[in-house]
Amino acid sequence: MTERRRVLVISNRKGGAGKTTASVNLAAEFAASGQRVLLIDLDSQGHCAVGLGVKVNAGEVSVHDMFTDPNWSLLDCVRSTGVPNLSLLPANTAFQHDRCGHDQQLLVRALSQEAVCARFDLVIIDTPPSLDNLLLNALCAGTWVLVPYVPHPLSFEGVRQLVRVLFKIISEQNPALKILGFLPMMVAGNVRQHRDINAQMTRQFGTLRVLGGIRSDIKLAEAFGQAKAVRDYAPKSRGAEDFAALAALLTTLMEK
Repeated sequence: MTERRRVLVISNRKGGAGKTTASVNLAAEFAASGQRVLLIDLDSQGHCAVGLGVKVNAGEVSVHDMFTDPNWSLLDCVRSTGVPNLSLLPANTAFQHDRCGHDQQLLVRALSQEAVCARFDLVIIDTPPSLDNLLLNALCAGTWVLVPYVPHPLSFEGVRQLVRVLFKIISEQNPALKILGFLPMMVAGNVRQHRDINAQMTRQFGTLRVLGGIRSDIKLAEAFGQAKAVRDYAPKSRGAEDFAALAALLTTLMEK
């Protein structure tokens, strides 16, 4: 086993919480800082490839082949992107979740290979909302977990469901996993419900755990439509400013 992996898992049990937006844009920010980043898309929707303009054809190798092919090799599946220092391990959009088996250590073993550790400084994993072996593999392999949420009652419930899973994983399988923080997405300070949900999150998890949010910004959606990270599509936008500030904060937190 090599030295401890640096793996940031981005997760919420609720769909539509901004996981992929956070994954793609944080990966681009960390890559811009000079880190060699591998973005792993465990969500079979395959939206990380869309957001980075990577074409994945039917039948091409993907991260999901890890669960069905005993000869699968992580480095054989890695794709380059148009972003310097950023590589992608794409999803298989035809993958059926009932085929992911029960081995929760597959990704741990893959990321612990010496060649993988030597090639990448940071791994970011975009997870599916489903509670199955895909999510459990990500959490067992993780060093940190970041939980994005939209300030909406249903998203808050998704956070609570995930936290119950996290505590079980930390206590039984991955005691090194740390909750990096809870990230409000699509925040509008003039919306009362947003303020109320964020206050509820702070009461539930503590002031230090609820991070500065990503403000609502149409440029984030436009950037995805143009297959670019927002820092490249609209570098002076609110979304770009917020993700740059978030990456700087997370860098500090991960160094503690």
